Amino acid sequence: MTPQAKAELLRRYRKLYQKAQKGERTRILNIIIEATGYSRKHAVALLNHPAKQAKPHRRRKPSRYARVRQTLGYVWAVSNFVCGKRLKPFLPELVKSLKRHKEIKLTKEDETLLLSASASTIDRLLAPVRKDMGFRGRSTTKPGTLLKHQIPIRTFADWDQDKPGFLEVDLVAHCGDATRGEYLNTLNMTDICTGWTVCAAFMGRSEAFCVEAVELAKPSFPFDILGIDSDNGSEFINFHFRRYCERNHITFTRGRPWKKNDSCHIEQKNWDIVRKMIGYGRFDKIEQLEILRRVYNLLAIYQNYFQPSRKLIKKQRIGAKARKTYDIARTPAQRLLARKDTPADIKRMLKQRFRELNPAQLIRTIEATVREIYHI
Repeated sequence: MTPQAKAELLRRYRKLYQKAQKGERTRILNIIIEATGYSRKHAVALLNHPAKQAKPHRRRKPSRYARVRQTLGYVWAVSNFVCGKRLKPFLPELVKSLKRHKEIKLTKEDETLLLSASASTIDRLLAPVRKDMGFRGRSTTKPGTLLKHQIPIRTFADWDQDKPGFLEVDLVAHCGDATRGEYLNTLNMTDICTGWTVCAAFMGRSEAFCVEAVELAKPSFPFDILGIDSDNGSEFINFHFRRYCERNHITFTRGRPWKKNDSCHIEQKNWDIVRKMIGYGRFDKIEQLEILRRVYNLLAIYQNYFQPSRKLIKKQRIGAKARKTYDIARTPAQRLLARKDTPADIKRMLKQRFRELNPAQLIRTIEATVREIYHI
């Protein structure tokens, strides 16, 4: 008996079964079992409660963005896989740059269609190819207690500077799964106001090397360093670093122990730049140090010209929930260009540099150089 015939038989006997007395119900049930081959309990369930009909599969219309999906995937990869809310505001500039360097070809209609996609549409189109990146490394921060009482504490709530030059700094260890011996470390520095970020690599955890790393990174900032805020690691809380800040008239502060929110700006950059691009491997050779410095020279350009980020502008607490309001995503270079106090020569340099840079070639070179580190 076909499924359709079984369903018709059940439909004909269902009302009779529900109205019948006990003996009549038994007779109807025996007829159904003999005709369909159902078990007794299943037949009773179907006669009392009809099986839900499966909804017919609704054929979706093909997405109007289907023809630009591949181009969007390429642009997304060039942007280092940022989310739709960060990619959408920067998409016109990124597409224009890629077209200028002949990395992509788009008709006028396709370009208009691509730029019309909302942030949620971008995320939906890219969902099938998005991969999770969940991996954590070791923390190597050891407290430095010698000068704690001489260096003032500054919390995340105190950061209200609306002027470039105040940096949060942190050290990222490339020790792999073991902290024994000497290995490379990355000094990560990010500006609170603009998000301008620079990294510098050095061998070991020497106090003097940390100062040298700051000097190495200083020319990459298009503004003077006015303040440094660190955690309580001994690589920062020492006489070398304190004297360096005093000598260069840099305000030196530290966060509270075990309060990562006090360094919230730099903590997110540790993942977004160092871990996401370099990974968690162990690097302990001088050859790797030279290559890593080349990577960071390229990353400073890529991160500050082609990586938009959103800044928290308001936080409203409603009961137990906090409603956060963010500004439109912009790159550090765009934030500097939008400031009235940025010198005209710096603005000219930023605009000229942006026009010359090819983001696709940059990310390809960075990935190739990172592979060199792992080949050693």
